[in-house]
Amino acid sequence: MLIPDAVSAEFFHTAAGTAFVDLLINGNRETWPIRSKRFRTWLRRRHYEATPTPANAATVNSALDLFEAQAQFEGPERAVHVRLAEHAGHIYLDLADECWRAVDIGPDGWRVIGSSPVRFRRTAGMLPLPLPQGGGSIEELASFLNLPSRNDFVLVVAWILATLRAGGPYPVLAISGEQGSAKTVLSKLLKALVDPNVAPVRALAREERDLVIAANNSHVLAFDNLSGLPHALSDAFCRLATGASFGLRQLYTDADEVLFQAARPILLNGIEDVISRPDLADRAIFLTLPPIADRRRRSERQIWRDFEAARASILGSLLDAAAHGLRNLPGIYLEQLPRMADFALWTTACETAFWRAGTFTQAFQANRRAAIEDLIDADPVAARVREIMANRTTWTGSASDLLRMGAELADHSISRGGPGWPKNPRELAGRLRRAQTFLRTLGIEMTFGRAGRAGTRTITIRTGRENTVSTVSTVGDNDHDPGSRQPSPWPLD
Repeated sequence: MLIPDAVSAEFFHTAAGTAFVDLLINGNRETWPIRSKRFRTWLRRRHYEATPTPANAATVNSALDLFEAQAQFEGPERAVHVRLAEHAGHIYLDLADECWRAVDIGPDGWRVIGSSPVRFRRTAGMLPLPLPQGGGSIEELASFLNLPSRNDFVLVVAWILATLRAGGPYPVLAISGEQGSAKTVLSKLLKALVDPNVAPVRALAREERDLVIAANNSHVLAFDNLSGLPHALSDAFCRLATGASFGLRQLYTDADEVLFQAARPILLNGIEDVISRPDLADRAIFLTLPPIADRRRRSERQIWRDFEAARASILGSLLDAAAHGLRNLPGIYLEQLPRMADFALWTTACETAFWRAGTFTQAFQANRRAAIEDLIDADPVAARVREIMANRTTWTGSASDLLRMGAELADHSISRGGPGWPKNPRELAGRLRRAQTFLRTLGIEMTFGRAGRAGTRTITIRTGRENTVSTVSTVGDNDHDPGSRQPSPWPLD
C-alpha cells in the first residue's frame, strides 16, 4: 500500500551496507536512501493518496525496516555517487534537475541522457546545473576572473577540468589576496560551474568528522575566509585530495562505523596563504589575486547576471575539453611525472582543446617553483638549511648539532627559542623530514642514518644539481587564441 503498483521500485545496497531504492516516477529513475527524510515523506504522501488517511509512525517504520532488509539481503550491490561518476570509460555528470538527467561524456563527445548507467543521489542544498550548450569558448570564463596572469587562468581551467574526473587525485586550489580582491566571488563562480549549492562556500570545519560529512554530501568543497589551518585538518585535506578512507562511529552505537572512501576537489581562500605544511603545499595550486581599482569595480549582482547568461556555454566548452581528454589520454606520455601525476596527465590530455601543447606544464611548473620558494622562506628550518648549505657541498652531524648550529648563526630572527624554531632535536628532525621534498627541488638532498657501533643518528646534507622543476616565463596571451584576455572589474568579497 505504501508503494503503489503504478510505481516501479527496486531495492539495492552499497558496499558499505547503506540501503537505497530506485523509483521510476513519471518516466524518470530517481535514487533515494531508504532511511532518508525524503523517502519517508514520500511514503507518507503515497499512503495518504491511496487511503486517504495519514500513516502513523509505526506503519512507516515497519515499512522502512522491511524495505531496508530487502535491499541488504535480496537486492544487488551498487555504487552510488554524488554529482560525478565514471563507468566503462565514460564520465557522467549529474545535472541534478527535476528530470534526473545527466551528461554522458565519452571520447566521441558528450550528450544529455535520461537514465544513466550509474546511480546518483541528491543531497540537501544541491542545485541543478544548466543544460550545457555546445560551441562555447573557455575565453568567456576569463572575463569573470580577477587573475594577475595568463598562467593563473590556465591553472584555474586545469583545476576545473580536474573536478570533472571522478576519483581524483585533485590539487587543492589555494586562493589568497587582500580585502576586496574577489576571493569569495571567485570561489563561488568556480563551484557553480561543476557543483552548485545553496551554500557554495562555508566556514572551515572544526574537526575531521565535520569535513567527512561535508565531503559525503558535496563533490567540490569550498572553504571561505580562512585565517589559518590546524595541523590535523591539513593532514585530513591531504588525504581527501588524493583519496582516502574515513571511518566515523555511528550515532548512538559503540561498535558500528560509518565508512566513507573518496577523493574531493578542495578550494581554500583567505587573505594570507593558509597552507604552511609542505605535504599539503605539495598537493596545491597557489593563486594570489591582485587588488581591484575602484574605477574597475562592478556590482556582484551584475557579475552574476552576466555569468548566468554565459554559464551553459562555458560548461559546454569544459565538457568538450573533457571529451577531448578522454580521447587523448591513452596516448599521453610525460618524460618526467610531477607530483599529482594523474592530474598532470589528465590536464595535458585536455589542454590541446584550448591551447598549444605544453601550456599547462609551463604554468604548473612556474606555480610550483614560486610556491616552493615562498614556503621555504616561510619555514625557519628550511630557510636555515638553505643558508647553511649556501657555501658548502656537504654537512654531516646529528640533529643536536644542527639545532646548535642554527642557534649560533648571526641572524637571531629564527634562532633557537624564536617563533617557529624547533625546541629540541626530535622536533627538528621531524621538521627536516617534512621539508626535504621541497629542499630537494632546490638541489639540497638529506639522508637520515646511523653511524658507529653505538648507532648514533646522523643527518647528511648535500647540495647538487637542481631538480627539473624550473622557473619558466608566463604564458603570453599570443600563445592562445581566440583573442586576448582583458582584466575584469570585480565586486568586493
